[in-house]
Amino acid sequence: MAIQDMAGPLDGTGVSTFLRSLPARPLLLGLGEARHFVAELGEVRNALFRHLVEHEGYRSFAIESDCLMGLIVDEHISTGAGTLDDVMEHGFSHGFGAAPANRELVRWMRAYNRDHDEQLRFFGFDGPLEYWAASPRQALTGLHDLLDGPLPCTRETLDALLGPDERWSNEATAMDPSQSIGRSPDAQRLRLLADDLVALLDTQAPQLSTEDRERAALYGRTATGLLRYHYWMADSSPVRWARLSALRDAMMAANLRAIAEHGPALVFSHNLHLQRGRSHMSFGEEKLEWWSAGAITATHLKDRYAFLASAFGTTGDDTPPPDTVEGALSTLPWDQALVDPHRLAETLPTPTPRVSPDFAYFPLDPSQLDLIDGIIFLNQTTPLPWPT
Repeated sequence: MAIQDMAGPLDGTGVSTFLRSLPARPLLLGLGEARHFVAELGEVRNALFRHLVEHEGYRSFAIESDCLMGLIVDEHISTGAGTLDDVMEHGFSHGFGAAPANRELVRWMRAYNRDHDEQLRFFGFDGPLEYWAASPRQALTGLHDLLDGPLPCTRETLDALLGPDERWSNEATAMDPSQSIGRSPDAQRLRLLADDLVALLDTQAPQLSTEDRERAALYGRTATGLLRYHYWMADSSPVRWARLSALRDAMMAANLRAIAEHGPALVFSHNLHLQRGRSHMSFGEEKLEWWSAGAITATHLKDRYAFLASAFGTTGDDTPPPDTVEGALSTLPWDQALVDPHRLAETLPTPTPRVSPDFAYFPLDPSQLDLIDGIIFLNQTTPLPWPT
C-alpha cells in the first residue's frame, strides 16, 4: 500500500470524514502536541476548532493550562470582562498566554459569542502546578465561600493554616523534598478540612445553581488534588517523580471528565498527556512511566474519547531519517496531512523510533500507533523559543 493511500490533505472535509469514521461521536476530541510552542500547530488547531464549531456542533475548548486561571478566559469570552492583554497575561499558565495562536483563539471565541446565542466555553484542565505546585488557597476558600453553614471551619481558620502562599509555591521543593510543607501538621489538617468541605458540597448540591455547583466541584477537585500533590512533594523515595507525574495526570483526567459534560469539546495538550498508552519521559537520570490523562479518560469514556496525535517532519534544522514514521510521512504530497495510523502500522511494521536533539520535542512512538485514532502531520515546523 502506497503511503499516500492512508492519508489525505488536512482540511475540513477530511476532518469531518475522520469523525464519521469513529465508532461513536466523541465527547472529547484530543489534539496532541508533539512539542509545545510550535506556531504552525497552533494555527492548525485554531482552524480545526473553527471547523468543529461551525460544522460539527462543538462548543467547548480545553487546553493544558491552569484550570483556575482558565476561569478568567471563560469569563472574558462570555462577557467581555477584562482586556485581551490582561486575559492573556493572567488567564494562562506555563507561558501559554504568550503564544500568538492562543491570543487569536481567545479573540475569535469572544467575537463568536458576541454574535451567537449558543455560547462557546473555555477551560483550562491542568492543575495549578508545574514541577512544584501553587497554594491551595484559591480553591479552598472558593469552595468554602460557596457553601452554607454550619461549616467545619471558618475562613480565618483556613487562612491561618494556609499561611503565606510563598511557602507552598517554593520552587526549590521540585528538587528538595525536605523544603515541602506538604506533610506539615497544617497541611495534614487542611487535607481533612478539604475532604469535609467536598463532602458538604454533595449534601448541598440541590440548593446551588448550575454555575455555582460546577464552580464548587472544580474548587473541590483542585483543593484535594493540590493538597495530595503537596503531600507527595515531601516524599524522598525513588518513586517520587513517577508518582507526582501520575497524580498530575489524574487531576487532568478528573477535569476532562467534567468538561465532557459540556461536550463535544476539543482538547489541546501534549501527546504525552492525551495518548491512550502509558507515558514515558526521561527526567535527569530517571526514566519516568505513568498512565496519561488520556488513558485514564478513555477508561471512563471509552469510545466517546478520541485522540489525534501530531507529528512533524522537518522541525527547525532537524530532518527525520527515512526509516522513521516521520521520515515516511515526509514523502506525502501534502504539507499538512491527516493520516490513518492503523493502516500506517500495517505498512510500516518495524519503523525506527526517531531521536530528536530538541529535548522538548517528542517524536511518535511507533509501538503506540494502534492506540491513536488519527495523526495530524505537519511536514515543516519552526519551534518557537520557550517563554522565560
